[in-house]
Amino acid sequence: MGITAMIPNMTIDGLQSEATKRWGDIYDNEATRMQIMLICPRKERKILELHGDMVEHGQPVIGVFHRPRAEARLLQEQGLNPRDASFQFLDLATSDLGPWMQHLVTTEKWVRASITIQPIPFSVDVPAQRGFENINMLCFRHPELPAIERYYLPFPPSSVPNKCFVSLPRRQAAELARQQAEVLGVGRAVEPATPEPVVQETIPEVAEIAPPEIVMESDVVIQQHVSVPLPSIDDGSSDEPQNVEDAITKATDSGFGDMQAAGEELNAIENSIEPVVDSVPLPPTSEESKPPQSEIEIEFRALVSELLASGIEPSEMMDDPRWNSINERATAVGFETWPVFLELTSMG
Repeated sequence: MGITAMIPNMTIDGLQSEATKRWGDIYDNEATRMQIMLICPRKERKILELHGDMVEHGQPVIGVFHRPRAEARLLQEQGLNPRDASFQFLDLATSDLGPWMQHLVTTEKWVRASITIQPIPFSVDVPAQRGFENINMLCFRHPELPAIERYYLPFPPSSVPNKCFVSLPRRQAAELARQQAEVLGVGRAVEPATPEPVVQETIPEVAEIAPPEIVMESDVVIQQHVSVPLPSIDDGSSDEPQNVEDAITKATDSGFGDMQAAGEELNAIENSIEPVVDSVPLPPTSEESKPPQSEIEIEFRALVSELLASGIEPSEMMDDPRWNSINERATAVGFETWPVFLELTSMG
């Protein structure tokens, strides 16, 4: 059994162009498809919309209904009242034609015939229409309805915009159909909605607020301030109350006298302490503590002193022929001439 979905404002061509995107592997692009026309009593249109739910089929079946309006009189001329019938165009796989029509033909005795789909003549006032070539189509009609040979459309059958009813072939496609469009069902029990409990909001009672009492001006008693005398400083001279200036003067004199007495006591303590100085004996300095000079040092000192006395600059002393001889002998015995040279030249 299939499952039917309704997609509003769509055409058969529009759904075929989106079939792979909408239904994936359910739709086979290689399958041979055909279009047929069904004419049923208007009261049975709802059953025809959901016919796919009761039929086994291998490919999606797309159907669209058309209601004649300005062209209705063209059908009346053929002996069919458009208000008594519903007209559906189906696009389905050729292999699904037999299963789809089997019950209608064998049980309800629907009549098979051929019909020509023609564009509405321009003499009929139809604002929106498009010309197309006549289409010969297989037609199945209910036995209670009269036969017609021609049917008029403003557009080709696959381009008529309206509600499209798509019957998907497998139950596992039900979820996919629900995602794409409104899912239609037959005989589905609808559970009554559970009424939500009504919660009554209780408004808390507001306590009555007593009005403010009115106080008369005559009832207000203002207490008078009592002056408090300043504390007196007792110097033992008098018990009479003193004024502010006398109290401050006596307090200042008394504090200054205490400070002066404390200062004299501190000076007496400092004078009574004798400074103690520890004499640290210095180490005796004598020339005897110096190490004795070697012969090469005595000779080197004599040479530098002689050159200084002669007025020769320290930088020119190295040109003296005796300088190299003394330096060589000093190096041999391990005597450093440079510190002695700096000592003598700085003194000179």
